[in-house]
Amino acid sequence: MRNAVFALLIIGGAMFSAGAAAQQPAVTQTINGTRLDLDVTGEVVRVPDIAIISAGVVSRSTTASGALQDSAARMQRVLAALKRAGVADRDIQTSNISLNPEYRYPQNAEQQLVGYTASNTLTVRFRDIQTSGKIVDALVGQGANQINGPNLIVDNPQAALDEDRAQAVTKGRARADLYARALGMRVTRLVSVAEQGGDGVILPMARQALVMTGSRTGTNIESGEQKLQVTLSMTFELQ
Repeated sequence: MRNAVFALLIIGGAMFSAGAAAQQPAVTQTINGTRLDLDVTGEVVRVPDIAIISAGVVSRSTTASGALQDSAARMQRVLAALKRAGVADRDIQTSNISLNPEYRYPQNAEQQLVGYTASNTLTVRFRDIQTSGKIVDALVGQGANQINGPNLIVDNPQAALDEDRAQAVTKGRARADLYARALGMRVTRLVSVAEQGGDGVILPMARQALVMTGSRTGTNIESGEQKLQVTLSMTFELQ
């Protein structure tokens, strides 16, 4: 019995040691000189090259099936117009289908069902912003009666964000050197660097809009510019 208790104590002690080791905080670097913490941001400007627009059809009928059938027929014409314009299947996605009853509310009487509203909405990605306005006009001509957007994006932002990262590192080192000189010291090493947010930040710089200007001149989409930013937290040691 005494041996069994002793064995349990040994096992329990080993488990406690393993758990304690797992909960120990990560080892941090020791700074012998003066610690300098900086937040630095790298930023570049790009012109968006993709426009994302929501295009939908809304139909009304006295019956649910009638509303759905009319919505489906209109959407087929819209899809055909997109295909004729050269929009690839991968850039067309159904984003919403809905069917809702409509009621009349007479005074001092119960509500009355008067019909149904059906809607079908696509999210369309245009890879040529210059021609996307004309395509939107064609969609309206084929039955689309709901247009929303655009959401303008840079198709491949990673190259620009990597440029931001390199720029931020250079700016951080230059700023650390400036502080060191002002203090009569020198930068001995970079202790740590961490990226805030992980994927960078994309900010619109100028107006981005879908402008419906009438049938004579057509719809125009102004792409504007976007600012892509990456912020780094950097720690230096000064001596």
